Amino acid sequence: MRTSRAGLAVAVAVLVAATAPAAATTPDPLAPYLTQKVAWGGCPFKGDKAQCARITVPRDWAAPAAGKDLRVSISRAASTGERRGAILVNPGGPGGQGTSLAGALAGLEPAVNAHYDFVGMDPRGTGQEGGEDQGFVCRVPTGRLPAGDDLDARDRSAASIARHQRTPRAVAEACQSDALAPFVTTWQTAHDMDLIRALLSDEKLNYLGYSYGTWLGAKYASLFPDHAGRVVLDSSVNFEGRLQAAFEAFPKIDQRQFDRVYAPWLARRFPDQLGKTAADVKKNQERVRAYFRKEGLSPDLFDHVFVGNGSTKQWLLGALILTKGLAALDGTAPPPSADLDRIARTAFGRPAAELTAADVAPPEPDYADVGGTRLAVACGDQPTRAATWYKLLSDLQGPQYPLFGWAYGLSEACGYWSDPPRQQLPTLSPEAAKNVLVVQGEFDPQTGYEQAEAAARKAGVPMVSVADSPFHGQYAVSGNSCVDALVNGYFLGAARPAATICPGVPLPGEKEVFPVPGPAGEPTGQPAPEPAPRDALSSTRQRLQDEISAVNRGY
Repeated sequence: MRTSRAGLAVAVAVLVAATAPAAATTPDPLAPYLTQKVAWGGCPFKGDKAQCARITVPRDWAAPAAGKDLRVSISRAASTGERRGAILVNPGGPGGQGTSLAGALAGLEPAVNAHYDFVGMDPRGTGQEGGEDQGFVCRVPTGRLPAGDDLDARDRSAASIARHQRTPRAVAEACQSDALAPFVTTWQTAHDMDLIRALLSDEKLNYLGYSYGTWLGAKYASLFPDHAGRVVLDSSVNFEGRLQAAFEAFPKIDQRQFDRVYAPWLARRFPDQLGKTAADVKKNQERVRAYFRKEGLSPDLFDHVFVGNGSTKQWLLGALILTKGLAALDGTAPPPSADLDRIARTAFGRPAAELTAADVAPPEPDYADVGGTRLAVACGDQPTRAATWYKLLSDLQGPQYPLFGWAYGLSEACGYWSDPPRQQLPTLSPEAAKNVLVVQGEFDPQTGYEQAEAAARKAGVPMVSVADSPFHGQYAVSGNSCVDALVNGYFLGAARPAATICPGVPLPGEKEVFPVPGPAGEPTGQPAPEPAPRDALSSTRQRLQDEISAVNRGY
């Protein structure tokens, strides 16, 4: 069993509070946090019946009495029946706010909510969802950023590479200049989680995390094995290895998903506009890329539309941009499509028929203010690699994975992160691993299948794979009855599922699954009903999956 010093202090403080005589000689530095009252009330966001509160946490759990305290927002969708405990949920990021996730999941999974509180949190550094607190924001001097709209990572000239590297250097230095940066880490957030458990008066904390949330949940279980209940890690990074490796794998897994799943889907859905084969689609994508470059959109930004392409919304947005670009090039009308019209109204506030190619070109982002939590965690949890290493990675990945391989290694701010980690994060002990379950889609473009598989194998935990699934986030949000039945059963008291390969569900606008060879293999679970009775909530599930994917698209 491995328990961190601060975690042990929390446990001891709880025991001391219950047994110590009234006249204590040494003030307990953790007492103000453990004895605070949680004032549940309304939430600053709309959409569910959850209650919200803000709790006080020490800036540094390694030295609770030092420094200014922080405030962390939490939420609770209370159990509707006989309560068995709480399930803390996290959407990923790093930097994703999770207070609205609790109520959303409670609505999607009422059978689980009958016995468990769904509890959300906006992790330290992320501010307050729906509120005025914007959290840890890095103020980047705009004068340090490259000017112009012609950035193209395929240009391997020394001048182009130098321009690309200006942004990650400026962002890293701006974030590290903030005194809060060293205290926004997974180690610190895991201790906040255990404080939440203590304030809920629960012996065990169950957990559901997506994407980076799998790293957070695994490290909580590693630091607090005695307090970790049933832990479900969905769309997983290799929590037994390096967190930064999850980002470094983006070029490979993005290219695989685009080539094997997305381009063939585009060819099936829009053959008259985009081409009847995946090869035709890729040729037309290059034509549209060149067209938008002439229209003033940087090629890097165009490519990024198809990076982290892990949700229905992003798929349809990519299709809309491609069809509008080709319509402008070829003088043809874009296809009539209810899906594209819906995404046009959602993303641009107008029907698809009224949009021009210039309208759908995504604007250049404003890097003046950058959320600091993503970098503080991704670069501060473990030792980083140098910018020169990332440049070599770009040279290696570019020819193999041109969609994002050229750009990623030139854009990673961790290459300029100089502060070493303050704490070491342990791997899962056998005691902690016995309650962990991994869930993973085969063609997830945001957390690679091989990473999840490697983590599950090393930790000795089973993995529920989803064949042919190209989206990010499976349980509760994909409408896959095979996955949901296994996870719900586990939370509700069934034995942890054995390794299983669930069949995927049809892609947007399709009524059947088109199998694609991939790393997961053939399904071993029961075929999902088509359509499943759960489809009555499909729009809610899709919206939540879109949000989870968006939280984890940053690079």
